[in-house]
Amino acid sequence: MTPQSPTTLVHRLARLATTSNAVRSLSAVAVLVITVGVAACASVPPPSEQIAVTTAAVANAAAVGAQELAPAELGLARDKLRRANLAMASQDHLQADRLAQQAQLDAQVAAAKANSVKARKAAEEVQAASRALREEMNRKAP
Repeated sequence: MTPQSPTTLVHRLARLATTSNAVRSLSAVAVLVITVGVAACASVPPPSEQIAVTTAAVANAAAVGAQELAPAELGLARDKLRRANLAMASQDHLQADRLAQQAQLDAQVAAAKANSVKARKAAEEVQAASRALREEMNRKAP
């Protein structure tokens, strides 16, 4: 090792001290960010109202026939609602709220699909009745 001048050693020590201070400062900032993040998650209120709205949406979808006409969508809604309830039980309110919102949308899609299928079937029945009526009228015409 070659001997270094005292000035060079002082400069190196100053850089090292600055680097150590920077590392300490970054560590302090990281700890602060993590603490604020955890506190923010802990301060999220339980999404009881959202869970209730979602439960009603799932029940409505089932009531309009989604079990038979949109089983995949209704199944997704029920699964996400179940997972939202589990997240709520484990105090993960943010995740519970997200899942409940997604489940509500899935339930609304299931209900809309069921209503659409019913409307299409009703339109087909009206067309068939109209066609039968026209045929009957054409047979009775002189």
